[in-house]
Amino acid sequence: MRPVLDSEKRRLLRIRRLLKQRKPEFLRYLWWKFPKFINQYAWRRPKGNDNKMRLRIKGYPPSVNVGYGSPSEVRGLHPSGLEPVIVHNVKELQGLDPRRHIVYIAHTVGLRKRLEILREAEKLGLRVANRV
Repeated sequence: MRPVLDSEKRRLLRIRRLLKQRKPEFLRYLWWKFPKFINQYAWRRPKGNDNKMRLRIKGYPPSVNVGYGSPSEVRGLHPSGLEPVIVHNVKELQGLDPRRHIVYIAHTVGLRKRLEILREAEKLGLRVANRV
């Protein structure tokens, strides 16, 4: 089933997609310099008194700011416009609307229960984002 999206929500999703294309990838300061950061690219706020990135000096990576955010009405939604729901068992599928929700199976769920959830989701007409 296709999600029911009004024209305003469609427009905002399109805007979010365009903004995300222009948004830089925010990585921690000096990730390129030290081997200890080789697998720790996640954003960390620069806090040093003389930190060049915090001072927004030319030539240093951009810092996280308010202006990079997406429209609040579509923030956290799946690119299709559906609301993501994490499911751990078959029981949690009850009460979900296929026109409003998209299902993510939790990473802690094993193969047997994952197959049960997939079967039940198909019966209910729900979309599963991480099918495998």
